[in-house]
Amino acid sequence: QVSLVESGGGLVQAGGSMRLSCAASGRTFASVMGWFRQPPGKEREFVAAISWSGGLTYYEDAVKGRFTISRANAKNTVYLQMNSLKPEDTAVYYCALDSSRSGTLSRKDLEYDYWGEGTQVTVSS
Repeated sequence: QVSLVESGGGLVQAGGSMRLSCAASGRTFASVMGWFRQPPGKEREFVAAISWSGGLTYYEDAVKGRFTISRANAKNTVYLQMNSLKPEDTAVYYCALDSSRSGTLSRKDLEYDYWGEGTQVTVSS
């Protein structure tokens, strides 16, 4: 079993920065991890994913160049550094883990079998 706990959310002004963390416990070896978000009144959407080694990353176009996903396997933690935040980045952000060990970085939430509870990020204009 795997447990994921997000932290670091809150309120920030547009143009500001915020770093989210996701602490994982359990069988996380060789897993792909991702961040998703659900804006108010909308469906959950892909944000970014990272390979086990951290050498491969994949971003949604809307965040490319502004967000950076990284991981510290020694700490079982994945991060999402968010810069130049916009009001449209307001959402609940979820950490997710794909335990299949396929190595594929997917934007499909069905490919991830473990999820955190989410952390709210609000960007004011």
